[in-house]
Amino acid sequence: MEKASTTHLASTGNQIMAARDIKLLVLDIDGTIAGKSNNLSEAVKQAIFAVQAQGIQVAIATGRMYCSALRFHQEINSVLPLLAYQGAWIQDPATQKIHRHLVVSREIAHQLIDYFEQPQLRSLLSVHFYINDQLYVRELTRETQIYAERSGINPIPVGDLRRVLTNEPTKVLALCDDTNVINELLGNLRRQYTPAELYLTTSVATFFEATNASVNKGYAVRYLAEELLGLEKANVMTIGDNFNDLEMLEYAGFGIAMGNAPAKVQAIAQWVAPTVEEDGAAVAIEKFLL
Repeated sequence: MEKASTTHLASTGNQIMAARDIKLLVLDIDGTIAGKSNNLSEAVKQAIFAVQAQGIQVAIATGRMYCSALRFHQEINSVLPLLAYQGAWIQDPATQKIHRHLVVSREIAHQLIDYFEQPQLRSLLSVHFYINDQLYVRELTRETQIYAERSGINPIPVGDLRRVLTNEPTKVLALCDDTNVINELLGNLRRQYTPAELYLTTSVATFFEATNASVNKGYAVRYLAEELLGLEKANVMTIGDNFNDLEMLEYAGFGIAMGNAPAKVQAIAQWVAPTVEEDGAAVAIEKFLL
């Protein structure tokens, strides 16, 4: 027991030493800084403000739409570009400059519609196409209405989604309350498309998401840190809670998973915080940055 305790103390000490180099903190939203209430707690806000007062910059990286994530960006007083749609859309709210916008090709978007409309899937899935920061859906399902309420957006029902493919989508999402359906969908489409063709992930267990192959939060955080801010990965801390956060946790000099994250996400993190409902992000910030 004594040896294990000493090892733990040494590990924690090394983590705290490493955290002294942090100049950029990147946070996921859902499951990380916003829980069931869909709002930031006072503890999380105060921890963020405290690190900003120390000169550490704070950014948001989310699977959400840009327009849906904007209120969180504003609430934490971030002066950095916002990384939305898993990083497919990177925009500076202050200047409105879009630094990066990567889309899914029309050809692949048509293929995904054909796949989702197979008889065994059509009635099970709510399909979302995100084009020019607007949400287009085949129909307003219960799942879509719940999603839209949490996101603070107005989905546009169009019937046949092929009608909106005059423009290429930023992201394609399929929702289903049955997580087995989502897991099977993810597995089947990962066999159909290579990582060089499409980035496929889940942001929560009931959300299947597809974006351009050059998109993930790791690429987005690296772009922000190295290209826009001139930092190194050792200067970056990231906090996330799900499979779409894996790449940014792996990229960062210090990656923290939430206590509510799946075991595979926790396994690649350098530290595991308490859950979102326990203000785990604030605990992590206070432990390593304040």
